[in-house]
Amino acid sequence: MIDKTAIINKDAKVHSSVKVGPYSIIGPNVEIGENTEIQSHVSITGNTKIGKANKIYPFVSINDPQDLKYNGEETSLVIGNNNKIREYVTINPGTIGGGSKTIIGNNCLFMISSHIAHDCQVGNNVIIANNVPLGGHAVIEDNVVIGGNSAVQQFTRIGKMAMIGGMTGVLHDVIPYGLSTGNRNSLQGLNLIGLRRAKFENKDILGLSEAYKEIFASKNIKENISKLNGSFKENPLVKEVIEFITKDKKRSICTPFS
Repeated sequence: MIDKTAIINKDAKVHSSVKVGPYSIIGPNVEIGENTEIQSHVSITGNTKIGKANKIYPFVSINDPQDLKYNGEETSLVIGNNNKIREYVTINPGTIGGGSKTIIGNNCLFMISSHIAHDCQVGNNVIIANNVPLGGHAVIEDNVVIGGNSAVQQFTRIGKMAMIGGMTGVLHDVIPYGLSTGNRNSLQGLNLIGLRRAKFENKDILGLSEAYKEIFASKNIKENISKLNGSFKENPLVKEVIEFITKDKKRSICTPFS
């Protein structure tokens, strides 16, 4: 059902099952998959592909990047399936300098007034609470939770199943399964509750806990990792953390000393 006041460009590809509410605007290069619901006063422009069964609430704006270098180039935004995008959320497509594409996965919840900037990569099952902006080029991996009124600096990475406490300024990359809080974020430990709920093997969780103590035993993280024994390195959770830390990066790693 499409409200009679909605404006949908004739070149837009909107599945017949899509609902569009009053006064919403959908541009010519937009593609929207089946059973997605667009509520009232939503604006969707650009080369935007939205998957199936998403629910987009009033006053959401999907529009040009907030990057002064952007000059109308052909870039894109891809949103997966089963996402909930709440009121006043803003999402921007990519820029030429950042790979030209913003990507959002499946089953995410973006709460009121959160912002996904240009060239961000957001995984699956991510929860971003109220008033949280992601700066450009941020990478948010699967199952991350970011508390309300936090802010994520551009080029920052947050590893899978990490949790960011409310009102945290995220200036440093957060390891997978990490807990991070603070005015300028520091590492507070591991998301042990999340790991148990995800049904990881207890021996792997215990191994990660022990490896965490070794990795952050001093400020020389690289040297600490080199001293880890073989049993730690066989642990799949520890492997993920080490790969995340040693990967090429723009930001420093968040530590207990940050």
